[in-house]
Amino acid sequence: MQTTQHAMQRMSQRGVTGDMVDFVLNYGFVEQDKYVLGKRQALELLNDLKKQERLVKKILDKGGVTVVAQDDVLITTYNCNSYKPN
Repeated sequence: MQTTQHAMQRMSQRGVTGDMVDFVLNYGFVEQDKYVLGKRQALELLNDLKKQERLVKKILDKGGVTVVAQDDVLITTYNCNSYKPN
């Protein structure tokens, strides 16, 4: 998305970074001609990220997890550090 000189100036004045703008464009909701990521939505996102962090830490504790599936059928799963190739 192109950024106007006006938008660049306002971002600078208001301490809004390009990464923040990209985040709002990706995760905010559309309200007419604007994208909005309010405090409540930001807190929900943060809580979701914390849940994902806990899940990833559990996966790391197992040395990673492998899931074997074919044609939308789950066949088996195992810890990566438990697999010993022949």
